Amino acid sequence: MSLPSPDAQALVLSRALSQRIAQDIAQQGGWIGFDAFMHRVLYEPGLGYYTGPMRKFGAQGDFVTAPELSPLFAQCLAVQVSQWFDQTEPVVVEFGAGSGRLAAGLLDALHELGTPARRYLIIEVSASLRERQRETIAQLAPDRLGVVQWLNTLPAQIDGVVIGNELLDAMPVRVFEIDSGGLLEVGVAINEDGAFAWATCEADQALIDAVKATLSDSPEDLRDESRGDSLNQSMNGPQSAVSSERMDGSAHPASRYRSEIGLQGRAWVETVGRALHRGAMLLIDYGFSAREYYHPQRDQGTLVAHFRHRVHTDVFHLPGLQDVTAHVDFSAIARAGAAAGLDLLGYTSQSRWLINCGLLDRLAALTSAAQAGEQGAAATLDAARTVGAAQTLLSEAEMGELFKVIAFGRGLADDALGFVRGDRRGTL
Repeated sequence: MSLPSPDAQALVLSRALSQRIAQDIAQQGGWIGFDAFMHRVLYEPGLGYYTGPMRKFGAQGDFVTAPELSPLFAQCLAVQVSQWFDQTEPVVVEFGAGSGRLAAGLLDALHELGTPARRYLIIEVSASLRERQRETIAQLAPDRLGVVQWLNTLPAQIDGVVIGNELLDAMPVRVFEIDSGGLLEVGVAINEDGAFAWATCEADQALIDAVKATLSDSPEDLRDESRGDSLNQSMNGPQSAVSSERMDGSAHPASRYRSEIGLQGRAWVETVGRALHRGAMLLIDYGFSAREYYHPQRDQGTLVAHFRHRVHTDVFHLPGLQDVTAHVDFSAIARAGAAAGLDLLGYTSQSRWLINCGLLDRLAALTSAAQAGEQGAAATLDAARTVGAAQTLLSEAEMGELFKVIAFGRGLADDALGFVRGDRRGTL
């Protein structure tokens, strides 16, 4: 894929980050795990994708999130949060608030529903994003800015509603590869041209145990006729030595199966879940159940990069200037919630969740008003744009099916509005 060229200032930042990572690889003996690489390119202070100064969200950034597409998303979320406010404190804790548009929309919508948030806590690691969030809320919901507070760390105890929209996909993952010789960890080395490249290493016992436990939720028979072996059985074979095969990024032979395991995402859910004293946790992201995630045909994993609204697979391109993500294994997230003592309140597609929370009713009201000519030509145009955005949020070919919504609770009734129809928790 042909990708746009960044400006000179951005290139300077990317080269500085690349040098730091290369030095780290040299100090670690020529190899680091992909989770370490992903952490550096996303969160290196001042240089990482989420900690550096470059614009990330919206039309001028690299991707558009659901709250950026339409205010309907925040309004639907408010319906669910408002229901939970009847059973817990009227407090929202948002992790990774992006541009701040979701916070602004949610604060306004909760106020309109008559259930305003008494406090809105944002936990954000990026100083530049904090400032942008503050500006966005001040512009779009100035009357609500007074209840917003930014935190550096997780509160010791949470009574309220925790929100994470497109959060888990940006948490570093370990990459593994299975063949007839056993299980390998896939990491990053420097090739002969001085560029970052894939390289394999013997897997440690912690990774072996985690992969075995994870694949127990995937299809019972992971046999692929073109591969000619069972992936489950191959993990019992002898472990291979360090290897630098395919460091040029070429395609893998059909006998090898590669994927990721999101141990940091699971740990985050457990940690936050234990801090949740009474309330709910709602997570929205793209991903699958384990049976879909680790399907034999998905043998190259889910890692992708986002750069200037282009999705591609070269995760080593321009470190620090592009987002690097992996899809979410929601079966593992459900287990992490259970390990923290939380109740699973629902799991479904974004499309079904939005419809359950009243998106179609809101959309119908907007279009009816526009068709009646009650608000003029400008309102008609806005309504048309809203319909287009709603189509993106709901369509199976776009965000509607790929994105999933999962909710946990402690001390709440199992009657969440977003899951009254189409709940798929039985598939996890």
